[in-house]
Amino acid sequence: MSPHLLDDRATRLFIGLAAFFCVNAVLAEFIGVKIFALEDTLGIAPLQWNLFGQTGSLSFTAGTLLWPIVFVFTDVINEFYGKRGVRMISWIAVALILYGFVFAFAAIHLAPADWWVDSVKSQGVPDYQKAFAAVFGQGLWTIAGSVVAFLIGQLIDVSVFHRIRRMTGEKHVWLRATGSTAVSQLVDSFVVLYIAFVLGPQQWPTSLFMAVSSINYLYKMLAAIALIPLIYLMRRTIIAYLGVERATQLRREAAG
Repeated sequence: MSPHLLDDRATRLFIGLAAFFCVNAVLAEFIGVKIFALEDTLGIAPLQWNLFGQTGSLSFTAGTLLWPIVFVFTDVINEFYGKRGVRMISWIAVALILYGFVFAFAAIHLAPADWWVDSVKSQGVPDYQKAFAAVFGQGLWTIAGSVVAFLIGQLIDVSVFHRIRRMTGEKHVWLRATGSTAVSQLVDSFVVLYIAFVLGPQQWPTSLFMAVSSINYLYKMLAAIALIPLIYLMRRTIIAYLGVERATQLRREAAG
């Protein structure tokens, strides 16, 4: 009997990595509607930053909690499955994000049960339907900005990753991981906010756009550097799972 496709460890690994990548990407989009104050979350006094004329506390979208994990999985998949692997999961993730938003909008327009609307009034939510619509009904400009920025960022990441890999060979995993993230997220961080909040109905002034984009980019880079040990740990774990010979074969094919 010929071996089943799912008996191949490399195939099972790719499915697992792709699934975790897509879940994180979709979740990041949906929780990104919440903006949190960094100083209050950490329990410290406001830093009173001043950037491009904007002052106050540092504010981030909750989606930034998950995007660094997406970067790590992008680099790991890039390492073992190459450009084709990253592009495939990126398109799948975009399709799932759009799929999720379609059904979120459909759910918003379902007629709510009368008892449900005020079912959590005692918890400070007078209208559950309005709260649900506010959280899940992100504007089309925000959705467009997120999807376009994500896709552009992923395509840039995979190209820069392999350009650095060709120059360094199998050495300096940290360099191609952080280098590709540095370039791709520079584009991503500014594109998403420009489409969502400058071109969109909120019409952010240039100073606010530059300040928030810069802060979000700085956070992503610090997170990417902090997660370098995780990349090495995942790489070592994958090699142990696949075996040195199979892992070497995959990396060679990915580099080619």
